[in-house]
Amino acid sequence: MNQTTYIRFIKKQLFTLLFCLLAATTAQAQNTVRKIQVPLGNEGAQLFGYLPEKPTGRAVICCPGGAYESLAIDHEGHQWSAFFNPRGIAFFVLKYRMPRTNHIIPLTDAEAAMRLVRDSAAAWHINPADVGIMGFSAGGHVASTLSTHASAATRPNFAILFYPVITMKQPGTHLGSRHHLLGDKPDRKLVERYCNELQVRSGETPTTILFLTADDDVVPPIENGVAYYCAMQLAGNACTLHIYPTGGHGFGYLSSWRYHNNALYELNDWLTRLPAPTR
Repeated sequence: MNQTTYIRFIKKQLFTLLFCLLAATTAQAQNTVRKIQVPLGNEGAQLFGYLPEKPTGRAVICCPGGAYESLAIDHEGHQWSAFFNPRGIAFFVLKYRMPRTNHIIPLTDAEAAMRLVRDSAAAWHINPADVGIMGFSAGGHVASTLSTHASAATRPNFAILFYPVITMKQPGTHLGSRHHLLGDKPDRKLVERYCNELQVRSGETPTTILFLTADDDVVPPIENGVAYYCAMQLAGNACTLHIYPTGGHGFGYLSSWRYHNNALYELNDWLTRLPAPTR
């Protein structure tokens, strides 16, 4: 290959690469028609929204994890818009405030987010009776707290939980999450109040899907996700459980997790079969 032919070859490859990148960018832009950012009060909580081009009316509010100390807001938050928006689902990421032992703060922010999404349903093309909550790790505790504690006005219609913190009892809880939420020496009643496996309400706690890994050594799956699943079954509430052999904790939307595609397939199947309520 002479120099002139080689240069033409390189230009052709670069043109092809540029075309593919532009096509991918355009496709993503077509899936997400509008991004929004709304403050929840004046103390730092925020809601980030990704509204789809072709809305089905369904919406999901996501609570990232971080042991109630910080937020893994990208791979347990924003990156999931790439999954939901192409399916016509509006996706919101809740940047909730850290409790610093004021246990009511995360729940207050989650309720405010749910209220805002439902109040804005007409403007954002959302069915207010089809708004779910999603949570990872400590964010899963926020999501399950909203599912079990909230009144009808702010209770989600369904829940998606990845390796959630559920219990506050020792042993079994994630100690960092418990410490940051409840303090060093919480009384027994406060601990039980936030043991969400004890707060499941028959006919009220919404249908839920759980994703766990058997080798999670951060948030024990038996005392947390499995305990919530059992409580839901005993209450007669619909609940689906997936446990994968490996993956540890905190994988979120990372494609490097071995079962990433499996989990997305199962989640998509569950969402597809989830009935869309009448507005």
